[in-house]
Amino acid sequence: MSTFKYGNITGKIIGLALKIHNTLGCGFLEVVYQRALELECKMNNIRFAREFELPIFYNDHLIGKRRVDFLIEGKISVELKAVTEIEPIHIAQIMNYLRIHNLEVGLLINFGSKSLEFHRFTNKDYKINVVKSDFRNVNPSNPNTSQ
Repeated sequence: MSTFKYGNITGKIIGLALKIHNTLGCGFLEVVYQRALELECKMNNIRFAREFELPIFYNDHLIGKRRVDFLIEGKISVELKAVTEIEPIHIAQIMNYLRIHNLEVGLLINFGSKSLEFHRFTNKDYKINVVKSDFRNVNPSNPNTSQ
């Protein structure tokens, strides 16, 4: 049993990413790894939405939208990269997603280096029972609708 919040599901996702990296290696575009993770999530009965569009609010006004690579189980943001090195902007990106969408946990997974690189992040500003949008009940077969 994991001591991390949502550790069981994040552990499964990391395991699937390791399987993908061991099979494909590095050197492909990010979309290839997205498609492989999508297939693995389906085969492992993990609820997800890929390229899920989340709203961005400022002072209660919708000012834009941003797509997260994966929203797992309606509560974990997963960002995939295929770069030789994770940079501070990649970390800022996932931390912004967690904060702006009030998600508690996120993963940043990089397939671009010789060894799979992954980082787990926790939103220190997470507020229980505060939901700004309806993305928590995502229908995994159609990410643009809720269940």
